[in-house]
Amino acid sequence: MNARRLKHWGWGYEDQAPSKEELRQAAAGIRERLGFGGEIEEAVPLDAVEIRASRLKAPGSLGDLFTDDKYERVSRALGKAYRDVVRGFRGEFENPPDLIALPKDESEIETVLAWCEAEGAAVIPFGGGTSVVGGVEGRLGERPFVSLDLRRLDRVLEVDASSLAARIQAGATGPGLDDQLREHGLTLRHFPQSFEYATLGGWIATRAGGHFATLYTHIDDLVESVRAITPRGTWESRRLPGSGAGPSPDRALIGSEGILGTIAEAWVRVRPRPEFKVSCGVEFDDFLAAAGAVREISQSGLHPANCRLLDALEAGTTGAGSGEKSLLVLGFESPHHPVDAPMETALAIAREHGGVPGEVRGNKPTGGDADASAVETWRNAFLFAPYLRDTFVACGVLSDTFETAITWDRFEDFHASAMDAVRAKVAEVCNAPAEGPGAPRVSCRFTHVYPDGPAPYFTVMAPAVRGGEVEQWDEIKAAASEAVIEGGGTITHHHAVGRDHRPWYDRQRPAPFAAALRAAKAELDPSGILNPGVLIDP
Repeated sequence: MNARRLKHWGWGYEDQAPSKEELRQAAAGIRERLGFGGEIEEAVPLDAVEIRASRLKAPGSLGDLFTDDKYERVSRALGKAYRDVVRGFRGEFENPPDLIALPKDESEIETVLAWCEAEGAAVIPFGGGTSVVGGVEGRLGERPFVSLDLRRLDRVLEVDASSLAARIQAGATGPGLDDQLREHGLTLRHFPQSFEYATLGGWIATRAGGHFATLYTHIDDLVESVRAITPRGTWESRRLPGSGAGPSPDRALIGSEGILGTIAEAWVRVRPRPEFKVSCGVEFDDFLAAAGAVREISQSGLHPANCRLLDALEAGTTGAGSGEKSLLVLGFESPHHPVDAPMETALAIAREHGGVPGEVRGNKPTGGDADASAVETWRNAFLFAPYLRDTFVACGVLSDTFETAITWDRFEDFHASAMDAVRAKVAEVCNAPAEGPGAPRVSCRFTHVYPDGPAPYFTVMAPAVRGGEVEQWDEIKAAASEAVIEGGGTITHHHAVGRDHRPWYDRQRPAPFAAALRAAKAELDPSGILNPGVLIDP
């Protein structure tokens, strides 16, 4: 029997792709709801895709360590940004890897790095391929490169129940590692939108944001120790709950995006699976008033697991609200004790800012998630969004996001200037009415919040220019990125830098730090084979 395969161009598995009739029905529903979205197009099938011949020949002595299979090369040529999905949909794979390496252990990772260094080939690590910032695309000109896929390193190797930690290989996917931890009654509780396909190594390399909207927001907060393979040796930190011994070797690897070494495994902090959960949706007439409530909740020490604010347009688009009111999605959880009291305190804060809570659900021990209608609707829309974007591409809808973080004192002005800049650029490039039926949509939500500021996440939906979608989005993305940097925000809160964010990341970071990072890379990777062009130039 053939193994189930991921799509070669979009999100999910091949057998999850909608039929032509399903696309027609979707297009009609999209036009009715959004006021735009044209006739459907169909993706270029794999057998009609043409790619360049491999510029590398795998040594026969290494057995099945390498492959140049067409599907394997095509499916690792792009990430999952809107511009990636559009190009894959149209069969445009300009930069396919020359070979795919599939190591089974660390010794084979070492073999791959040594062989590539000798051949002058670059190495781009590949986990789930869910990068939305050009992190896995080899835009390297004439230089050949190998996609280093760690899917075979997917095991939970060790569980330390007394310390609540687990040693897990970097290629373990979200569901894979969670299933293995479930056998011990534990969970990592890190659920980014890419959870279904992304890997632990990818989360660490990109500083992924996860389930918790407060406190443990990034994978950084869950990492105890990291082990990586570099061209000049193995890099492994000591397992400790905390250390003041100089700059952290773990923090140097977290967010390094594959330029310093290939992450092979990590010790991560795990926790008992939650038994007590409560969820509630709170509606507000005014988005900024709701933001004030979120600020107070984030500074209260309550630490809700979920504290995500959707503006009225975002709530309406996802179906979680009417489209007339902003929606705060609140949730608390614990493996040990009821969480009714902190929820009541948070709701009291929300009421003081004009919030109207809905029904609180899940006030008792439960093995599953609390079910509150608005909350559940939002959660389902969140998880389904990457699948829906493939359909949007087929139906002529531009749909993508950008995200950042900013301090509370600057948020109101920042939000206004970013929204204005993006709306103006969308109106310029989309040939659509600025208001009313058929107008493009620019909405905002908070994905994570901190005592000193939120992480705003903006969604753009507009009629696509058929055949010009990539150029269209690149103009909008550039305007958004300029607004973010000029407004004092970060170019990314959790999407990483990759190749798409490089121009703005270069402006954000201090120049001496960039020089230090280049020096570290030169020491670890003197031939510049590790993911060149990401974070710094070789």
